[in-house]
Amino acid sequence: MAQRPINDNIYLDHGATTPVRSEVIEAMLPYWTTSYGNPSSVHRFGQVAGDALLRARETIAELLNARPEEIIFTGCGSESDNLAIRGVMWEARRSGCGNHLITSSIEHKAVLETALQLRDFANFDLTILPVDNFGRVTINDIEAAIRPDTVLVSIMAANNEIGTLQSIDEIGALLREKGVIFHTDAIQAVASNNWDMRQMPIDLMSLAPHKFYGPKGIGILFSRSDLNLVPSLTGGSQENGRRAGTENVAFAIGAAEALRLTMAERNELTDHYQKLTSLIIKGILDAFPDDCILTGHPVDRLPNNASFAFRHLSGNDLLLHLDIEGISVSSGSACLSGDPKPSIVLEAIGLSDNWTRGGLRITVGKQNSERDIDYLLRILPSIVERLRQLSIQFS
Repeated sequence: MAQRPINDNIYLDHGATTPVRSEVIEAMLPYWTTSYGNPSSVHRFGQVAGDALLRARETIAELLNARPEEIIFTGCGSESDNLAIRGVMWEARRSGCGNHLITSSIEHKAVLETALQLRDFANFDLTILPVDNFGRVTINDIEAAIRPDTVLVSIMAANNEIGTLQSIDEIGALLREKGVIFHTDAIQAVASNNWDMRQMPIDLMSLAPHKFYGPKGIGILFSRSDLNLVPSLTGGSQENGRRAGTENVAFAIGAAEALRLTMAERNELTDHYQKLTSLIIKGILDAFPDDCILTGHPVDRLPNNASFAFRHLSGNDLLLHLDIEGISVSSGSACLSGDPKPSIVLEAIGLSDNWTRGGLRITVGKQNSERDIDYLLRILPSIVERLRQLSIQFS
């Protein structure tokens, strides 16, 4: 049996969440202790909090080359997706501008289930596009699906399970030409791209700071200043009337600091991630040449994502046995881990039933090393062999 590394446990599930950086915690601390005012209050405590909230908004806007008023703080990435989709579609209905929404079959549930709810409970028209075997939506399918009453297209920048990058610049250019609003869920992709919202043909973009070493419990929605959104959460005038509720000043500060650090270190981190995922992909495919495949695009994928499907194995069994050996990974989206159903993403890319329960997602982070990967590659074959023997025994 391979010896477990000195640090005891190896975390390889950064696609689910990341540890909060010490610099981010330090930046947030004053807004829990001394500068704890409500940013809507008019007294000095409120003014200090309000100024801090504005600085956080301005920092994020500067990093994205956006305007401060285009940055909306929400409670999480899923809420940002919800607000973008519901906000645009309800505004379209209110103004009589259209009734049709387009998305893809491999979107995060925060997008897919919101779109389905709008269809099933509010009689909006919905088109769900297929993807190719790499998990990509084709530009031809998008163009063919556009109708005179199409309001919004929501296509994620990168898939949370298999890591495939979509051609969002090309998609956005088409939609800009057609006069259709474009939303992208960039929650997994924010750390792997240089975002220039003045130049990129994107109208709305969702972010989640806990994916880039910031705090959980806050989301960011970029929304172009010329868009009107009907708020999903009502009861206050915060966020320029687009999202009610007392703002989480500490988390907004943390989100801004995490994004600043991520953008400053993007090239260095990308190189580090790609070095580790290259070792993982080669090592696993060499170890299992017949019963394991790489999922997602082989090149155009998130730099920190290595995703696989194992034939005739349960991804959840794999992750549980790896966890026993001190390695934390995922069988797919963190929102679906523990669900014994086949992966809808693996089904969408055309895999048969023999493969769709055997998803394994490994997402590396800044603290991981080659030693971590070496231990993973040494321990995984024995786990797979053990699971295969158990499968034969109980079949």
